[in-house]
Amino acid sequence: MKLVILFVLALMQFVLSVVQAADTSPEPDQKAILAYSQAAIGKVVGDYVFTNTYGQQVQLASFQGRPLVISLIYTSCYHICPTVTRHLSDVVDKARQALGDKSFNVLTIGFDTTNDTVDAMRVFAAQQSVNSDNWQFLSADEKTISGLAKDLGFQFRVSPKGFDHLIQASVVDGQGKVYRQVYDMDFSTPLLVEPLKQLLDGQPRKGSLIGHIGDKIRLFCTVYDPANDRYFVDYSIIMGSLIGLTCMGFVFYVLMREWRRYRQQEA
Repeated sequence: MKLVILFVLALMQFVLSVVQAADTSPEPDQKAILAYSQAAIGKVVGDYVFTNTYGQQVQLASFQGRPLVISLIYTSCYHICPTVTRHLSDVVDKARQALGDKSFNVLTIGFDTTNDTVDAMRVFAAQQSVNSDNWQFLSADEKTISGLAKDLGFQFRVSPKGFDHLIQASVVDGQGKVYRQVYDMDFSTPLLVEPLKQLLDGQPRKGSLIGHIGDKIRLFCTVYDPANDRYFVDYSIIMGSLIGLTCMGFVFYVLMREWRRYRQQEA
């Protein structure tokens, strides 16, 4: 019996040593990973081709003209990626309410090319209850994912639990350049909405001049309410600005009038 116990203990120790030896890779340098991600800001994302959940080819260039949010996940992740996607969905809903349903697009792309198939991405989207016309879940081959990850400053590596990767959503402008990186599982709402507001405010005029001015005013008056974690349009801002400008104009008028009287008296 003692020999059996000793044999079992020796076997357990051997298995434990094998498991520990299997993960001998050094811990990732978080500062270097973050710096690599930030260095992607301002770079143009390549025109890659993906496959959507209907099996259709989707070209990245087709999304230009509007801001674009890109999130990379892997479908076999049981906690982090689903949680990140559901939180992103909540923030996207708030952004659409404030900025308009069609003001920007969202892409969730599977970077595990072996397992993140069209079917897997469709199931993942359904599991996270994401169902939006302006949000697509895409698959791609290894070469495409490698190029996209490089363009976005996104790094991932195989680990015993699946993959280690930076939790990152990239905001891309209407010309295809990386504009902002948003990190963490439960980032605050303004971290995503404010960059989108800035991009929409800087877009060239489309349609009538009156409509363009109206959009500018609405964006200017869209403010964040931290108590309720939502955005709303507060037109009192523009009214306060108009009243302030009117008062300044009146003060300027009075000063100019008095200056002219003084000059006449001197003459």
